[in-house]
Amino acid sequence: MNTAITAGALFEALVLGVALAMDAMAVTLSNTLCEPDMPRAKKLAMPVTFALFQAAMPVAGFFGGRLVASYIEAYAGIVSLVILGFVGGKMVWEAVRELCEPESCPVAKLSWGTIIMEGVATSIDAFIVGVSLAAARANIALYGGMIGLTTLACCVAVLVVGRRLGERFGAHAQVAGGVVLILIGLKAFLG
Repeated sequence: MNTAITAGALFEALVLGVALAMDAMAVTLSNTLCEPDMPRAKKLAMPVTFALFQAAMPVAGFFGGRLVASYIEAYAGIVSLVILGFVGGKMVWEAVRELCEPESCPVAKLSWGTIIMEGVATSIDAFIVGVSLAAARANIALYGGMIGLTTLACCVAVLVVGRRLGERFGAHAQVAGGVVLILIGLKAFLG
């Protein structure tokens, strides 16, 4: 394993971290649009959960992925589609109900279990990256740490922007957020 930390490796890890953080950022934005009055603990739980999964999955892929990489790779798209499609579809359904019957349909509340499921769904690709990092004999501590830190920073930035968008667009933004989740699931499924 290459343990040297060079400027090139650091830059590559940063770019990889930003690329892998895109799905987590989109999910963070969708959740924020869905529930603009989300409690502070849940707001902070999203970036932390997503960052932990994004940091842990490459490490898991690096050390154990070679054994099961073909199975994970074969089903990663369908798993992401099912999880994100379900969560996104539920968001759209509840937002449409709220738009049609605003008095009888409260805004959906994000559950802790949903945050965990989203963390898994948005980090499956990081597992596959970990397998490729093992093949390249990369410094997994550098890459895993940078991917996690980058995801955390990106998702916190999205929380600030997302709150403002949620306040302005309400249930319409919830529909858009649900559609984004479904599209991310489709993207993962189609490869």
